[in-house]
Amino acid sequence: MMHILKCEKCGSYGLSNKCSCGGTRHKPKPPKYSHDDKYGDYRRKYKEQMEESRT
Repeated sequence: MMHILKCEKCGSYGLSNKCSCGGTRHKPKPPKYSHDDKYGDYRRKYKEQMEESRT
């Protein structure tokens, strides 16, 4: 099954892993939601740090 991929470098979409700009393409979808979120603490701490640095 083919998935649409997004280039990290230029933001274009395509089906191949390599982009014409020389960048690589990855799936643009976020990870699936899980009640057992392994990285939730890290994400919340990072978000707090980012909010503190803005003020």
